[in-house]
Amino acid sequence: MNPIHSFNQALPAQASATLATNKMIRNTYMLLSMTLLFSAATAAVSVALKLPHPGMIITLVGYFGLLFLTTKFRDSTLGLGMVFALTGFMGYTLGPIVGHYLALPNGSQIVMTAMGLTGAIFLGLSGYALTSRKDFSFMGGFLAVGILVGFLTGLGAIFFELPGLSLAVSAIFVLLMSGLILYETSNIIHGGETNYIMATVTLFVSIFNLFTSLLQLLGFISSND
Repeated sequence: MNPIHSFNQALPAQASATLATNKMIRNTYMLLSMTLLFSAATAAVSVALKLPHPGMIITLVGYFGLLFLTTKFRDSTLGLGMVFALTGFMGYTLGPIVGHYLALPNGSQIVMTAMGLTGAIFLGLSGYALTSRKDFSFMGGFLAVGILVGFLTGLGAIFFELPGLSLAVSAIFVLLMSGLILYETSNIIHGGETNYIMATVTLFVSIFNLFTSLLQLLGFISSND
């Protein structure tokens, strides 16, 4: 086969793959921006109305139920509705948590610092993954195990009322969610994730958990000052 002919055939394929990746990135970050705004709005309404937290059981059932529906309909228009239902519900559950910290003497500073750090970490790590084009797929197994163990340990800390363990879990989750941002962004770039709805959900959950973990850590540090 003529090597020049083979090279010319490869060019359209590479261009098509690049266009598909760019479209995936654009759709993911556009939907992520919209869901973050929507979640922030529901959280603000929850804070303004002083709505009570729905409780651990309703939160878990609501989250995993909506996550299941989002995954099931990820290839249809209905999946978009499920994404907003999921992120809106998470925003509602976040409202009472934010309200709790806002009620502290320097609560506004704690919340704003947590938001700033969350944004800086997300933008920094996403930007690094996008520009370096490094493959972080090797982190998948470690993150899956770490998140599962951290989640179960966090539930145990809440159930047995162990604030020290809860703080340790928050610190670990800051690292795990940072790793998940790198992993998922790399997945988007290298074709490991081709559904922008699921990519959005993963990045949203990373940002959500990163923010709440930083809130708890900063609140603890502030209370000891």
